[in-house]
This record gives sequence, C-alpha cells and structure tokens, in this order.
Amino acid sequence: MNRIFLKILTCSLSLQIAFAALTVDDIIKMNKAGLGEDIIIAQLAKDNAKFDLSTDDLIKLKGAGISDKVIKALVTGNSAPAAVAAPASVEIGVMYKKNGEWVEVNPEVVNWKTGGVLKSMATGGIVKGDINGNVTGANSRNSVKTPLEFKIVTPEGVAITEYQLLRLHQNKDYREFRTVTGGVMHISGGATRDVVPFESKKTATRVFEIILPGSIGAGEYGFLPPGAFGSANSASIGKMYTFRLLE
Repeated sequence: MNRIFLKILTCSLSLQIAFAALTVDDIIKMNKAGLGEDIIIAQLAKDNAKFDLSTDDLIKLKGAGISDKVIKALVTGNSAPAAVAAPASVEIGVMYKKNGEWVEVNPEVVNWKTGGVLKSMATGGIVKGDINGNVTGANSRNSVKTPLEFKIVTPEGVAITEYQLLRLHQNKDYREFRTVTGGVMHISGGATRDVVPFESKKTATRVFEIILPGSIGAGEYGFLPPGAFGSANSASIGKMYTFRLLE
C-alpha cells in the first residue's frame, strides 16, 4: 500500500515539475534565444499563462528588450483579442438607448400603395420606382429624446446601407411617407423627399450603432429594413421600426 502511495506521489510531483508555470526569467531567456514575440505569445497561450507582474518585473522585462505586445500578453493571459460577434441573445431588429439601457423598438405594419395609384399620379411628379407607404395611428408608441442613439442588428448577408431612415408625415389617423425601391436612390425629385441620411459604426458582427443629430427636428421617423416592400403591382404590407422624436 505504501509503495503504491509513493508511486502516485512521485508521479504527481513529476507532473507538477513538467507543467511548472513559466516565469519572467523564462520569457527573458526565450527572447535572448532569438524567439520572436509571436512564438513567445503562442507559448503563453498554450500554457494559459497569466502573470501577476510587479513594477520591478515590468522594469526588468522592458530592460531585457521584451516588447510591449509580449508584456501585454503576460498581463492579460491572452495572445489576441477574441473575435467580436453579435451577442447570441440579441435578435435581428432595432433598439434605442433609454436611460443608459438598450430598449427594443417594436416594428409597426406598413401599408403600401402601388400599381394603379402610381400610374394615375405619374403626371404629378412621381417617377418610376416611387412607392407610398402609411402606418396606422398618428404617433409611434416609441418616444425618444436627444441624444438619439440606436442599434441595428441586421440579418446575415444584409448591409446597414440597405436600411432607410424616413421622415413620416402625420395625419389624423395615420402617418405616411414616400420612398423608392430597386436600388434607385439616386433618383431626384419627390422620390427621396422623406429620406434622412445617417451614418453608422459597426461594433460587432451584424451590429451597428447609429447616433442621429438632434437637428433632424421633432416628429415621426422610422427605419425601413430591406425587403419590407413586397409587390410592385398591388397593395402589400411590410414593417417599419418607428419612433417619435420629442421636442
């Protein structure tokens, strides 16, 4: 029994020696041997090594010619930052920041007027590609104030530039707007009267943050996702992420 215990103890000690943590001196030795910083960092990652470096250790490493990249890896215990991806819990859609927290913007149904309506109004300045849409109700249920911070999570393969920000005109029982489809946003005249330009910043895979200037003015607005418009020959429905900018 004692012999078995001694054998287990010997193996345990051997494993501890074999897998002894790297030291500051080991890093300096590897550097002096001519090993590149990528190789040293790869070894740190392999051993999952993380150093609790003192001020003296930092000075010693710097004096030995260790690069800042390697020193950073020693402190963080990571060879490179993890790839940023869209959080699994975040679904496709639009959110706005309210009191420091992201709040979901629930989409509203858009009713499109197309087909014969376009033809009958062609002489009124509406060019091919124009579509008219309206949303039921005089106001959006989402009220926002400046600063206007939004986050859009796009579907796979969809660019943020495919989204449109549109100004909605209020009526008694609905809001209406005009836009264009089919990649003809360069059309001049009434077709783009309600389009509001915006800039975005990519913060993760398929995630974009948008800050709108308060100068766009109070009123009703909506983000129109790509594919929201269905048929070009008859009435159809889509969706829009609407919000109301207060004074």
